[in-house]
Amino acid sequence: MIATALAIQDATQEAVMDESVMLMASAMYHNKDEMTSDEFAKAMFMYSAHLSALTATLVTSACLTESQLDEMMNTIKEMEQMGKDIDNGNN
Repeated sequence: MIATALAIQDATQEAVMDESVMLMASAMYHNKDEMTSDEFAKAMFMYSAHLSALTATLVTSACLTESQLDEMMNTIKEMEQMGKDIDNGNN
């Protein structure tokens, strides 16, 4: 349990310090005065979404084995297909 908590902490730190995340933060900081409020809000949203997605990916990888990740991805694909099948039946 402690090992998992440490792995999650490390994954989160890795995401925050990721080169692409840091480049986005730097670009926003250095260009904030040239951006409109809407542009800055969009940039903040993109930064937040990128950081959240990367954090989720790294934490998931830290907590699950490769076979568990494969099983999860297969389940997601099955659920997406079921959703498409349901949508096609209603149209």
